[in-house]
Amino acid sequence: MLILLPPSEGKAVGSRGAPLGLDRLSFPELSATRRQVLDALVAASGRADALAVLGAPKGAADRVAANTELWTAPTLRVADLYTGVLYDALDLASLDPAAKRRATRRLVVVSALFGALHPNDRVPSYRLSMGVDLPGVGPLARAWREPLGEVLPAAAGRGVVVDLRSSTYAAAWKPAGDLAERTVAVHVVRDGAGGRTAVSHMAKHTRGLVARELLASGADPRTPDELVEALGSAFAVSIDEATPGRPRRLEVVEPG
Repeated sequence: MLILLPPSEGKAVGSRGAPLGLDRLSFPELSATRRQVLDALVAASGRADALAVLGAPKGAADRVAANTELWTAPTLRVADLYTGVLYDALDLASLDPAAKRRATRRLVVVSALFGALHPNDRVPSYRLSMGVDLPGVGPLARAWREPLGEVLPAAAGRGVVVDLRSSTYAAAWKPAGDLAERTVAVHVVRDGAGGRTAVSHMAKHTRGLVARELLASGADPRTPDELVEALGSAFAVSIDEATPGRPRRLEVVEPG
């Protein structure tokens, strides 16, 4: 099983730790694209119009300026880097040792800067979104599509892909063929008097809980239907009918 997560806008900042070493990261096949994006981000972050180029608010000026030092900045584990609603709910630090070992293999964060990362990878704190059209690289989702298509299918193996990414990050890689049929895109909904409605911001919380449940339970579903069974004891879930060559849609009712 492979669990795909989006990064978070909020990130911790390392105060100690060796600088970035691309050769030490998971998925070394991504090194060339990582270097290209890193160099382009460093250059863009030093421009007078950096905030506009990176689509960042004025309040992020310090974080954008810090991008200019990404090659020498202290690194920290991905498990400690990302903060925010989803990662608070996932709460990797509180998992038992067996669940933490599963997380190191099964969790993949899809990153605008690094493409794909496992929890034990060490990277610096950065400011960059997958929706950016980065000078010298172009639209990042397009830039990552082919490189991620070369490494993520192998990482998925023969198991299910649980896609917890937002639409912005899902655009960077879409599984195809047999793997698409083993991919489940998770959508969080709320039951109400007028029927089910989509949940926006707090959907991140439920997605974090879903990832945590799959790691803590030790479940290893091989089909979307087995995934429904694995989650059914903790959540109210339903899944659509299978369509050849397409991912399934899993609806998870927001816990009351």
